[in-house]
Amino acid sequence: MKTINDSFVETLEVNKSKFIAHLIPYDNYEEVLKELKEKHPKARHFVTAFRYYNEFKQVVEGSSDDGEPRGSSGRPTLNVLEGNSLINVAIIIVRYFGGILLGVGGLVRAYSNSANLVIQNANLIDYVEYMTVEFQTDYSNASKYEYLFKKYNLDVIERSFLDGITYKIRADFNSIEQFKKEIEY
Repeated sequence: MKTINDSFVETLEVNKSKFIAHLIPYDNYEEVLKELKEKHPKARHFVTAFRYYNEFKQVVEGSSDDGEPRGSSGRPTLNVLEGNSLINVAIIIVRYFGGILLGVGGLVRAYSNSANLVIQNANLIDYVEYMTVEFQTDYSNASKYEYLFKKYNLDVIERSFLDGITYKIRADFNSIEQFKKEIEY
């Protein structure tokens, strides 16, 4: 699986219609859609597709044709996300109508090509699943643990000092497992 950390934009013109594809992290989806609608008040359609993991590690996906003929835009755009094994991303394609009807087949090709164009020019990264773990230790282990956090690239979210030290860390599964093995000895 692949994902992105940043937003990417590409424009495709087909028979005088302009398709502006925005590939964004899913967390920004609602906000960016609102901003694009304000920024492009004369655009005819805002076709969307998204895929993300929910809290149960299930893939949630959806799409919208936003007034285009049913199945001609949102679903083909979603198919491009699936075909590229993207997760935790959304695509918003802003369409300015150029006066020439493209037909359903033409729309499918235009939206698919627009989505493919922005994905090809995006900086895709490997999707890594992060988890948060909380544990407690004695004060005598503090320097050893701090060293291991750096060694395994663990992000310390929180430290609390009561009866010992309670750490809350966030990292990928493999790093946390390596850390756990090392502190068991």
